[in-house]
Amino acid sequence: MTDSRTPVRGFSTALVRNFLGSAPRWYKLTIVAFLVLNPVALLLVGPFVTGWLFVAEFIFTLVMALKCYPLQPGGLLAIEAVVLGMTSAESVYHETTANFSVILLVMFMVAGIYFLRELLLLVFSKLLVAVRSKILLSITFTGVAAVLSAFLDALTVIAVVIAVGTGLYAVYHRFASDRGFDDDHDHEDDELVNDPLRGDLDRFRDFLRNLMMHAAVGTALGGLATLVGEPQNLLIGEIVGWGFAEFLVRMLPVSIPVLIAGLITTFLLEKTGWFGYGAQLPASVREVMERWERQQAAKHDPRRRARLTMQAITAVALVAALAFHLAEVGLVGLLVIVLVTAFNGIIDEHSLGRAFQDAMPFTALLVTFFAIVAMINTQGLFTPIIDAVLALDGQQQLTVLFLATGALSAISDNVFVATVYITEIANAFDAGTITHDQFEALAIAVNAGTNVPSVATPNGQAAFLFLLTSALAPLIRLGYVRMLWMALPYTITLTTTALLAITYLV
Repeated sequence: MTDSRTPVRGFSTALVRNFLGSAPRWYKLTIVAFLVLNPVALLLVGPFVTGWLFVAEFIFTLVMALKCYPLQPGGLLAIEAVVLGMTSAESVYHETTANFSVILLVMFMVAGIYFLRELLLLVFSKLLVAVRSKILLSITFTGVAAVLSAFLDALTVIAVVIAVGTGLYAVYHRFASDRGFDDDHDHEDDELVNDPLRGDLDRFRDFLRNLMMHAAVGTALGGLATLVGEPQNLLIGEIVGWGFAEFLVRMLPVSIPVLIAGLITTFLLEKTGWFGYGAQLPASVREVMERWERQQAAKHDPRRRARLTMQAITAVALVAALAFHLAEVGLVGLLVIVLVTAFNGIIDEHSLGRAFQDAMPFTALLVTFFAIVAMINTQGLFTPIIDAVLALDGQQQLTVLFLATGALSAISDNVFVATVYITEIANAFDAGTITHDQFEALAIAVNAGTNVPSVATPNGQAAFLFLLTSALAPLIRLGYVRMLWMALPYTITLTTTALLAITYLV
């Protein structure tokens, strides 16, 4: 492939060179092949098979997220789906507005967390220095993420974790590049990293990657348990008629065993070092964190103390507002932005704009994802599976429903899958086909299915997808395939535990 810096002559050559920018040539050819293949497939095999082809192609763009951000290739596929009549612009808009609360959350909460990063970095750097046991630190990340996700929101929690991981990485990267803690520095550029420290930087990447994955899984553990843990939980609770307390109690036979299994899995992975876990914090990194912590503690600047105090007060307000569900999560994020920036003197547009840099690409990607979900809905790709599950009886129906919703959530949107299944189950109950006890048991299976097995893939959980497409992922070398591999042991243990709990305890 010609070097991108080579002068280009001719409009057509420039157009080809510009297509998907610096992505590898084979990747560009693959996307073009997809775009050519789809209309041919539609003519030869019909919309149902072509619909599944679109789903596989979109998943491919997620798999190759480190080669090219999925928005552009995935967006081209979504546009083609609309042009070919696989779905309509109206359906895409309907799917987007149905998930407006999630979009609002990503836009404002992620930006809000950005303005709390100074406080978060200070707290977690102390934790990193104080807790010397990697196993204990990993269990802490998994457990804290689970507890917070049960009462807050998984995307909010993962936004905090990403902010912490990026901050810690930036602190050490400055040192490894022979820069001062307060110097301007691009932590995405490894050119200045000193050779003796490159190995430690790689080991620190491994260490952070471990913690990020433990925390991501923790958000799923907590999200299963409560009415506000995940967006689909609210939907299920509303249709079945469960309030916060009843939802919590109903899910306990599944949520408690799954939480225990998750923590045990964390312990075993760190103990054995399997699946890419067990990376230890290099001594040079710990030393840098200790020096950075001492330097920060030595700063007696009243303005800094005022900033940290205001961030702490806002963080408490954030937790309280989300725990008691005083407003939509996105609006609480806007509250955080206003409070922190107003009282910390951040009033220029440029400083505000930096906070939205990570959120807006992911927001656009989410809407593109909703376009694919709209196509799934329009073409009824899940209908045969739904019909087959509802045709079963008794315990077999409960087991297969859990597995079916789990499998579909792993390749699609868990909110969409939950909506489809719980609506069909409610219709069956209204028609007198199933009893009230069956209705509630099936609702538990749907909630568990859309929360637990979906940890298998980044497209199954919004928090996983956000982590995969965040600016932190390339820094710690976390790609789609590696995320699949590191999530695999959790997928096996958590899904097996949830299945046994549904079979014998529900």
